[in-house]
Amino acid sequence: MNRNNLSLSPSSLIDQWRKRKTRDTISPTPSSPVYLPGPESFLPGPVFDWASKAAWLRIHVGVPFADYQNFPWILLRCPKQVTAELRHSSSMGIRATPSPTATGMASSPFSPANHPADDDDGRDRHSRDRSLRSYLQSLYPHSIFPIDDLHRPYLHNSKISLFVLVAIVLAVVISVSSIVNRFNAPYLCKKDGITLVCPNVKESPSLWENPYSATTSWKPCSAQREGIISDLPSQNETNGYIFIHAEGGLNQQRIAICNAVAVAKIMNATLILPVLKQDQIWKDQTKFEDIFDVDHFIDYLKGDVQIVRDIPEWFTDKSELFTSIRRTVKNIPKYAPAQFYIDNVLPRVKEKKIMSLKPFVDRLGYDNVPPEINKLRCRVNYHALKFLPEIEQMADSLVSRMRNRTGSLNPFMALHLRFEKGMVGLSFCDFVGTRMEKALMALYRQKEWPRRFKDGSHLWALALQKRKEGRCPLEPGEVAVMLRAMGYPKETPIYVASGQVYGGQNRMAPLRNMFPNLVTKEELATKLELDGFRKHVTSLAALDFLVCLKSDVFVMTHGGNFAKLIIGFRRYMGHHLKSIKPDKGLMSKSLGDPYMAWATFVEDVVVTHQTRTGLPEETFPNYDIWENPLTPCMCRA
Repeated sequence: MNRNNLSLSPSSLIDQWRKRKTRDTISPTPSSPVYLPGPESFLPGPVFDWASKAAWLRIHVGVPFADYQNFPWILLRCPKQVTAELRHSSSMGIRATPSPTATGMASSPFSPANHPADDDDGRDRHSRDRSLRSYLQSLYPHSIFPIDDLHRPYLHNSKISLFVLVAIVLAVVISVSSIVNRFNAPYLCKKDGITLVCPNVKESPSLWENPYSATTSWKPCSAQREGIISDLPSQNETNGYIFIHAEGGLNQQRIAICNAVAVAKIMNATLILPVLKQDQIWKDQTKFEDIFDVDHFIDYLKGDVQIVRDIPEWFTDKSELFTSIRRTVKNIPKYAPAQFYIDNVLPRVKEKKIMSLKPFVDRLGYDNVPPEINKLRCRVNYHALKFLPEIEQMADSLVSRMRNRTGSLNPFMALHLRFEKGMVGLSFCDFVGTRMEKALMALYRQKEWPRRFKDGSHLWALALQKRKEGRCPLEPGEVAVMLRAMGYPKETPIYVASGQVYGGQNRMAPLRNMFPNLVTKEELATKLELDGFRKHVTSLAALDFLVCLKSDVFVMTHGGNFAKLIIGFRRYMGHHLKSIKPDKGLMSKSLGDPYMAWATFVEDVVVTHQTRTGLPEETFPNYDIWENPLTPCMCRA
């Protein structure tokens, strides 16, 4: 190498250094050690830090970051010194015996070595390949680059390791996916035996609202679809006409109307506007148009079924529909499937053209009909059946007065108190009262329900059993204790939706003493305002229905269609409003224990009722669609 090599570029020096690696290793003398060029030898400026050295080695020599400290430079030289070292090494034509120090460094690709020059390209390539292989073997496990056949077991182990690595990666992906799905999953409570298990939430419990995540997970999805062209045939092209009597009180009639629309859809029949039959207990002569907005009802459902206001004119003997057995289908079982109507009722409708279906209470099932039929029933209940405007306006006025009773907007509670004389008698439960009261109730039951009363000897045991099972209506005093245990203060405004309470003011005294801000519609509205609704008992019931529906908290005290429809409606509106369904079995057990402390009772009541507030649950098999419409009629928000 001549002196012109002093001006060699860094790439030229690297090439010389690599050629030198292919020769046999020589041992540098202690007084004249051999140094290899560092990045400082080629680049001007101050001494580089170790990060710069590592970067230089990776780019120009191919040494990984992890091995930059193994690079055999000891001192940093200037370019002239490095070039002189290289020139001195290249001029040596003899092979020296490696020293112990050099032998220890021979396994490193950067250990100094002198090899005779060889012009054979194939030999030189072989030497380079072997050097590269030895370099890679020094950096990576033998399982990846085995030296010889003795390392083949390591190759097998590497395959196992690779398989384990892939399995771990898949497990991590699945775990991450499950975590993401859990965060994105809607709020949904599930039954575990008799216990309702709900997702945990960070927010503290509220007296007036359900958890936020429960109110944002689901939305109604049974409304009329806009822009859809209906292929519904005209009323003269359907399979015939069906006619029903909607029996019972207002809420039982409401369910019958929804079922009638669904049955007309199943059979592709035209529905004649249902007649609200006079009930034995209610004794009311209300017509459909006295309660509901008929025009809205027919117009909203025009894409689903054909509905007419009256019996067709060509059918002259209209009384025959009410009396003739030839025009009546009477053998419909309770909760009948859709297929029953197709197989047994539709042929008779096609034959007679007009048929009456009665009785029609609960004559259509829930989980044995197509999903679109259940969705249609929700469309009728929550969208098509609207009360008359004057009923809606009066109810809004009552709600406004409840919220402003203290001079400022406040939440209020609606209490459906089922403790009328008829309900107490029908329950056949025993309640606190004087001997005279109990004797009079026994005579009333014997008169109204003689078959169930018999001789009365079995009634005491029956009453105890029913109370133990939680099948008795809660008394006003029991309701007051339960609400106070839940944490509702004395000042809570409470709207009482009830008929004439059995026992009068004496029975109501415990509830009124603990919650004095207790009112009814008769106390909120003037006599003149209510006179227009008194001619129809169902109109007054409609006012109670709407006020309870729009309250902040609704509390039921016993089963029935009123409470069932209210809870279902409030769920359909988004689960935001709390609807408390008391655990009457717990109340009976706790209130019957004279040794239970108040703190223990409060804890039991609070814990038990945390999930009994109308939270999202699957409909079937624990509910019908009136109390819980989630599965057929709601979608993920």
